[in-house]
Amino acid sequence: MVKGMGARPHRLGVEPLFQSSVDEVSRLVGLKKEELIILEDADRAASELLVSEFEKYVERKYNPEIMGVLKRNNLLGVPIMEEYGGRGARQLVEALFLERMGQTGMGVITFSDVHQCLGSLAVQDWGNEEQKARYLPAAAKGDTIFAYGLTEPEAGSDPASLKTSYVKDGGGYRLNGSKYLISNGSIATRMIIFARPQEGPGTPTAFILDTKDKGFSVDMRLEEKIGLFTSDTSMVSLDDAFVQSEDMLGQEGKGLAVAYSALLNGRIGIGSGCVGVMEDCLNQVKERATTRVQHGKEIARHQLIQRHVAYIESSLEACRWLIYRAALKKDEYEKDLKNLALRSESDRLSAVAKYTASRCAFGSADRAVQCFGGFGYSILSPVAKHFLDARVARIYEGTDEIMELKIASSVLGREFEAYR
Repeated sequence: MVKGMGARPHRLGVEPLFQSSVDEVSRLVGLKKEELIILEDADRAASELLVSEFEKYVERKYNPEIMGVLKRNNLLGVPIMEEYGGRGARQLVEALFLERMGQTGMGVITFSDVHQCLGSLAVQDWGNEEQKARYLPAAAKGDTIFAYGLTEPEAGSDPASLKTSYVKDGGGYRLNGSKYLISNGSIATRMIIFARPQEGPGTPTAFILDTKDKGFSVDMRLEEKIGLFTSDTSMVSLDDAFVQSEDMLGQEGKGLAVAYSALLNGRIGIGSGCVGVMEDCLNQVKERATTRVQHGKEIARHQLIQRHVAYIESSLEACRWLIYRAALKKDEYEKDLKNLALRSESDRLSAVAKYTASRCAFGSADRAVQCFGGFGYSILSPVAKHFLDARVARIYEGTDEIMELKIASSVLGREFEAYR
């Protein structure tokens, strides 16, 4: 029990909206029995995480229960192919899975998105057969946890400017540099690192780094964040960290292709989590507004409260289908990887979906706090965490501004790209 409070927060376990999403998607596009089982497991895991997520959030601490609950429910390898020990879920089912987890908060989403969408899928998409056989079964079981080492203190929205370098050394490479704001940074056993040649103007290359290497160190766990308290965020350093030659991911000099394809997966993942945030905001506001009495009647009867409810509901419905459409297009592209037009369209839709969902999730959380009034401003309320956490969704996996540029150039043509 958290010090200073009675038992649980106000109506922590409000009945979720998730089942209506599953039913409607299944009616329109069809979901197989095994896919529905995955979503049942997701529903159970989300329910199991409610209390620990709340308690750790109030304490402003990383929640170690996330990994254990997902492992127990076989949800650490949802998009990994069955032949590599995963559950072989298509992008649409992965989106529904993350939508449900998003109702618990963006801390769970961040862990899952980085480990699965950015980490495991990067290996599955770009690794050779030996790398897939070595890393993916372990990742699906939770014996390997991935982090994604792209961002640096001076390289965020412009990954081409990263400073981390590598040099050939015998049977491998020595890496030097720093990575900043790395989710799962201090808990990962493997980290996908992006580095450029130490000498010359060469383009970045991706590597799979063993975090037990003596050249890898966690400088600090970043706890002074606005929100996202239950997610591990760290700054790490590489001081002659050694990577075997066989742990280069993809081809040398093609690291940005690896990074951009992983971010495409990650944007759908983060957008899905944002849909879950909006669902929980709507659940909580509905329960609060229909039971809280002010000026002699339930606040749900006040027109200005209804305005907030209408905003959240319309945002949820709009964003849900943007995410599903992006996921379906990604599934279509996965069946025809040589189709550049499909890839471009998938990239565009993922940008539109993530951009819109992240902004609407923050707006919905803001209105949910408003509906809760003074209690909404307390970290003990069920909506405050969404207000604090949803803000980061407009930054990581591509800022609002970068998404706007991607969307605009997809309309105007590549010759109008801002950074050509």
